[in-house]
Amino acid sequence: MIVYVRAPAGEPLDVPAIVQLFKWDGTPHARTTAQGVSPVVFSNLGPGGYYVEVQAPGFQTTRQEATVVIQVTTEVHVYMRPQGSAARSTTPAGPPLLAPKAQREVEQGLEALRANNLKEAQKRLDRAAELAPGHPDVFYLLGVLYVRLNDLTRARSALEKATQLDPNHARALAALGTVLSNQGEYAAAIPILEKAVAVNDRAWETQWTLATAEYHQRQFEQARAHARQALATAQGKAPEIQLLIAQALAALGQREKAAQELESFLRSNPEDAKAPLARRWLARLQQSR
Repeated sequence: MIVYVRAPAGEPLDVPAIVQLFKWDGTPHARTTAQGVSPVVFSNLGPGGYYVEVQAPGFQTTRQEATVVIQVTTEVHVYMRPQGSAARSTTPAGPPLLAPKAQREVEQGLEALRANNLKEAQKRLDRAAELAPGHPDVFYLLGVLYVRLNDLTRARSALEKATQLDPNHARALAALGTVLSNQGEYAAAIPILEKAVAVNDRAWETQWTLATAEYHQRQFEQARAHARQALATAQGKAPEIQLLIAQALAALGQREKAAQELESFLRSNPEDAKAPLARRWLARLQQSR
């Protein structure tokens, strides 16, 4: 989990802050300090519910919840408010903490998701939604569940609810944009994915999905740029993104550059599962020169 501590306008906090990570039941998990642009990193977290609490001189103590569904990087942005500004401030304070009963249902729902017991997960998360109808993380988890059930209509509804409750919920925005893209609704997916990337510009999977949607909408220059960004952010985790860059370049009429991208991909990844496809594309480009 990567935690960014921000001042009200979004700039890095210029005073030292104590950053503590708790499990949803209040059990302390870790404690460290932060100042300036460098984020705080909490490693080796298991799936479950957490909240971050930040204390800094001159600012109100602020809490922000985060749910880890699978073991991938989760980013949390905490916006601090000056002391005495609660009545005037429009800075979001984050979602409310879950009551103990709702916490238990969410924890048990997550455990069922991990065990692929989707029926039990649905039972628990539906109950959590009844107990906490205003909590965006609950509806995000329901969206994840319905994606697992391949019920994209209900997934979309749950994720839309999550983003209504928290318009800057990066994971819900990314998941909703992905669902729309998978349904072929690229025009609707693009602005949602753009917002997800704006909230979390280190999520290469979201950048890749956005680039793919833009390609299908014939927004080839935007697709090339976002695919390039995704490739850089992924740091070698998904070299096949380079094929999308080549596609966008070819669609822009830059066939020589497209061929160079494919050659670069094949030099670095000759045994990749996508290598045969890249060779076929490269052969066609070379024949048309």
